Amino acid sequence: MKVALLGATGMVGQRFVKLLSNHELFELTALAASERSAGKKYADAAHWSIEGDIPEEAAEMKVVRVDSGEIMSEFEVDLVFSALPSDVARKIEADFAEKGVPVISDASAYRMEDDVPVLIAEVNPEHLDLVKEQKKRGWKSFIVTNPNCTTSVLALALKPLEEEFGVRSVIVSTMQALSGAGWTGVPSMAILDNVIPYIRNEEEKVEREALKILGKIDGSKVKPADFKISASCHRVNVLDGHLEAIFVELEEEAEPEEVAKAMRNFRGRPQELHLPTAPDKPIIVREEPDRPQPRLDRNAGGGMSIVVGRIRKDPVLPRGVKFLALGHNTVRGAAGNAVLNAELALKEGYL
Repeated sequence: MKVALLGATGMVGQRFVKLLSNHELFELTALAASERSAGKKYADAAHWSIEGDIPEEAAEMKVVRVDSGEIMSEFEVDLVFSALPSDVARKIEADFAEKGVPVISDASAYRMEDDVPVLIAEVNPEHLDLVKEQKKRGWKSFIVTNPNCTTSVLALALKPLEEEFGVRSVIVSTMQALSGAGWTGVPSMAILDNVIPYIRNEEEKVEREALKILGKIDGSKVKPADFKISASCHRVNVLDGHLEAIFVELEEEAEPEEVAKAMRNFRGRPQELHLPTAPDKPIIVREEPDRPQPRLDRNAGGGMSIVVGRIRKDPVLPRGVKFLALGHNTVRGAAGNAVLNAELALKEGYL
């Protein structure tokens, strides 16, 4: 399939470019960004800030404006990936869906709409069916969204626990990497020798989105999971990799060894289908007392696995367990999750 990438020059956009280079299902044919980047070669427009070099085939491509009419008239496009800011994404993504081009989005603009799935391919693949409801909008195609990067790690970690033991409540405290705020997101003088204990709208997103992801389809929308989540989110001086301390009250008593086994054995639809971007193990459990660590573990499974450690009993919560979970925020939490969602949608016949 021929794909266009919107928001190609940002940090998440760069992850998309790297993941889509030589992809066996998708061919990157159009790179789109803001007016100040349009007309430039991608190598000149993108301040390349991730490991490795710009893929050769992308470096020489001319960046075009983020405009559905211009992109569709100049390029053959079967699918759009979006890494746009949410305020821009709402109109542009709808334009493509209305004209018949499906959109797999990392933006938050449509996440909480009843007829739009917030998708983690291993966790809630059945939610893809919601896209059929979008025809009622008059759209010829549809939008599928990613969750917030922090939510991706949390929901994936909770899924096997919900399946095996049931979940009654969750408390999560996050230590979030700088790349989640973008290249210019946090000034160096603000974060050096410091932790910033507030990320605007982040806690609300985590609490809402995870319950939608772990919920069940009820008619034409998702009925959220029937438990409460309390989140506290913090920015730390780490480049990539969100680390989360998670405290879970289970429905059924479980020993740490049983929790670890449920996580190790967890597989989802992407693993059954052997999708190109799917890791063999969505959740990797480490036994060392000082793991996971962002620098050591963020690239596990090509950045698509989350890494869990320090699973132990919680003495405060009834039937409580606590653990640390780490995920690469711009891969599993953003571009990689979107590419995997597109692979799933294609293999399941939605594209």
